[in-house]
Parts: sequence; C-alpha cells; structure tokens
Amino acid sequence: MRAVIQRVSRAQVTVEDRVSGAIERGVVVLLGVADGDSEQDASYLADRIINLRIFEDDAGKMNLSLAQTSGEVLAVSQFTLLADCRKGRRPGFSQAAVAPIARQLYDFFVEQVRARGVDVACGVFQADMQVELVNDGPVTMLLDSRKEF
Repeated sequence: MRAVIQRVSRAQVTVEDRVSGAIERGVVVLLGVADGDSEQDASYLADRIINLRIFEDDAGKMNLSLAQTSGEVLAVSQFTLLADCRKGRRPGFSQAAVAPIARQLYDFFVEQVRARGVDVACGVFQADMQVELVNDGPVTMLLDSRKEF
C-alpha cells in the first residue's frame, strides 16, 4: 500500500461540482492499494501517518504529530500511485488491487484513522475527482507499507 502524505493548511475534493470532503489544517493522504495488500498494511499506514512528527512546534521544528495537533485527514483513493512507468510510454497498472478489494482496504484505512481519534474527510472511490490543496511547507512524504515492515 502506498501513500503520499501532504501537510496542508486546507484541502478539498470536488466530484461533479460538489464538495465531497474538505479539511482545514492536517494532511491529504493519496492512497494506492496494491495487489496483495491486507488490513495489516492499512492499519500500519494509519498508525504511521497519525504519528509522523511533521508539524512544527513552538521552536519551528517538525516535532509534533497529527494526533498532537488535532489535525484532520483528507483521504483520497488513487490507484495511479501503483503505476509502473519503467517500460513504454503508457503506465501499467497491473500492480494495483482490483476495485472491490481496493475499496475494502481504503474504507478500512479510513476506519482505522477514525478509530485513532482523527477526523477524516474523503473523496469518492473510483470517481473523477478534483483535489485542491494548499501544501504547507511544502511538506510531502511517501510511505510504502511493503518497504516499512
């Protein structure tokens, strides 16, 4: 499971001219589910993202976590994070999980974040979404559950 985490001062997702999710200070999580991923991957990423110390303390150092700052999460499913661009000119998506499994694990990830006391707004699974955000810093991190275990 791959996640791109962007620290934001605000963000929102729009689907068909309707805002489906919006947050103020927190992180946008673009989440890609790979073939073979499990609830363990989703739980691991939820815990890791919530506890990453990427918010500044009073001294201006990245020393505080999302949990410590009462930040929010905007979770957006993004299978293109699993694109293989090594050959040819068109990305291959054979590493991405099939939609029913990806949706189940995306939903489980969202549940895990909420269970840890963090407010979560969401995009719409498999929809054409417009994501707007103000990247604070900018701070952008990449996590891959298969490279972390």
